[in-house]
Amino acid sequence: MKRVDIGVLSEKSGVSPSTLRYYEEIGLIQSVGRHGLRRQFDAQTATQLALISLGKMAGFSLEDIKGMFAKDGSPRLPRAELHLRADALDQQIRDLSRLRDALHHVADCPAETHMECPKFKRLMNFAARTNTRHKV
Repeated sequence: MKRVDIGVLSEKSGVSPSTLRYYEEIGLIQSVGRHGLRRQFDAQTATQLALISLGKMAGFSLEDIKGMFAKDGSPRLPRAELHLRADALDQQIRDLSRLRDALHHVADCPAETHMECPKFKRLMNFAARTNTRHKV
């Protein structure tokens, strides 16, 4: 099994050494030994880091991502959860597209003031409803 030094892994993956140490501390990745004081990782760790990055991009927490790896580090991707996440992203894309279109309209609106623009008023009402839905 080919081992790679933490510095080399950091350089190739774009993940800082401190983040690699943190990921190891919380159990997301495992070093397979040391060369002096430097941690050594196996080749599979680069794949794990790519999956961690993808999971973060999809909005999963590090704890969620940790649950997506078996004890040996191989991925166990929860298909049902991935479908739910994809559906949530679809909804977010639709919402952001509507917001983008509304902002373009407001920026180009011929009304003398934004407060006279019906579309701007609808946008404000939407923002107010969204804000009250997301209060914790």
